[in-house]
Amino acid sequence: MSKLIMTVDDSTSVRQMVSFTLSGAGYQIVEAVDGKDALSKLGVTTTINMLITDLNMPNMDGIDLIKNIRAQQRHKFIPILMLTTESQESKKLQGKAAGASGWIVKPFSATQLVDVVGRLIR
Repeated sequence: MSKLIMTVDDSTSVRQMVSFTLSGAGYQIVEAVDGKDALSKLGVTTTINMLITDLNMPNMDGIDLIKNIRAQQRHKFIPILMLTTESQESKKLQGKAAGASGWIVKPFSATQLVDVVGRLIR
């Protein structure tokens, strides 16, 4: 059975690109438009093997999403990858402190994304 990855981004084109890239690598994908949508979908999805989130989104940003996920026992240890245009060290430190497992700066290459996901996913 293939691994299930949730991708969270308010940009439709980014979600589609991530979904296309990772489904082509054999992963199943579920999409969410922001942090609140992701939390709602996590509540009904049985098993997420990894989450990929943007930082800057309406309703709930990526840092708050990570904090919420890490507070839930059943999702506490899933790998979470930040995929964002933000490259400042201070933002990366915020992400790490919240519980991010990795960080990729947009634009990204398909090879880079598949490689990082392959290293992080369980």
